[in-house]
Amino acid sequence: MPSTLPLAVTAAESEFCSQAEALATQLKLPYLGETPEKLIDDAPFVLKRGQSLQLCATGRKAPGPVAVDFVSGAVAHRRKFGGGKGQQIAKAVGVRSGFYPQVLDATAGLGRDAFVLASVGCEVRMLERNPVVYALLEDGVRRLQEAALTDRELGPIAARLLLEPLVDSATAWLAEQGAESIPVIYLDPMFPSREKSAKVKKEMVAFHQIVGSDEDADGLLAPALAACYYRTVVKRPRLAPDLAGEKPSLRFEGKSGRFDVYTRHGIPG
Repeated sequence: MPSTLPLAVTAAESEFCSQAEALATQLKLPYLGETPEKLIDDAPFVLKRGQSLQLCATGRKAPGPVAVDFVSGAVAHRRKFGGGKGQQIAKAVGVRSGFYPQVLDATAGLGRDAFVLASVGCEVRMLERNPVVYALLEDGVRRLQEAALTDRELGPIAARLLLEPLVDSATAWLAEQGAESIPVIYLDPMFPSREKSAKVKKEMVAFHQIVGSDEDADGLLAPALAACYYRTVVKRPRLAPDLAGEKPSLRFEGKSGRFDVYTRHGIPG
């Protein structure tokens, strides 16, 4: 659900002030001008508008920012060297030679899995309900589209990655869809993180605190199963209970996570 934590908007430089102020108005958040986040003590997080939109923790010892970057860094490395169609996520959604199903990512978050699926050939529609995360995602898609104008490899991927309008509830949105109208539905609800887990990177702490855990995640499964044609795929921590207590048709397990697959109709081929 949208966060109740104090959050403000800043501008990285003067040239971004008008964009930052407009974003603050849109999200109904305080606007603090060009104040550096290290000097802010009355809001634990800020959205900083610069060349990219960044979610930053404040204070002198704050970790690095969180942004959606589909063009460089870890996402670009995974696109080039991540194993393509051989990745577990691709197998879980049913990708095979000549078959690249349309996927609805109903819990898009920072869009990383959606981008991987678009990279291997699937058209992916992304849903997101948290307005702060949506703003980060929208900014990442914008920069991807800009980069795609001059990068022939990114062009087809950008064309396959579609961001739906902000939704109040993915569960309600799914319930409004026609029966068996969406080829594959992908769910990755935020799982409550263990307090002492070392696997959550420091910069992601801000993201987790803003988003919180999806306490209503179990409610996603039934409307997803009704709306999907081929299958619904659920990403879970390896030892997490089955979503809504429903045992999947098959699992793809990794070292720290797994993909639970609930099949409806067989994949052609």
